[in-house]
Amino acid sequence: MSAVCFALSDRDLDPAVLRQEVEDRSAGGFVCFEGWVRDHHEGRSVDHLEYEAYPALCLSAGTALLEEAVVRFELRRAVAVHRTGELGIGGMAVWVGVSSDHRKEAFRACEWIIDRIKHDLPIWKKETFADGASGWVRCERCAHSHEEDATFRAAC
Repeated sequence: MSAVCFALSDRDLDPAVLRQEVEDRSAGGFVCFEGWVRDHHEGRSVDHLEYEAYPALCLSAGTALLEEAVVRFELRRAVAVHRTGELGIGGMAVWVGVSSDHRKEAFRACEWIIDRIKHDLPIWKKETFADGASGWVRCERCAHSHEEDATFRAAC
């Protein structure tokens, strides 16, 4: 089994199946992140989301991102799957899971991976609001995470 797996899926994500891909008996820590579709954004009611991606670039860049995380955080395994297509409220849009010898590295790696996916990969999110209006959304908060990460590394 490979230490990393990045994928796109047009079907519902099953966290129990994905967790099996990360399990490693030599690991002492496992952390996962599940990103769900919420019913609001910036004070407006959301009806549903739609994700589009550029698959070839996503798969190569996503795999490289996970490979970097394995080295940077000394992980045993790293898996990330992002949905494409239309998702309703409560649907799981992204799942990230990592295993490592220790919990601290697993927590830090999981956060780093999701921030990088949202900021760096060619995956676009379109929100459709309850009033019928829609628009593409950019992850501005993820850009700030990179600044905080650089500050954290400089302090260590």
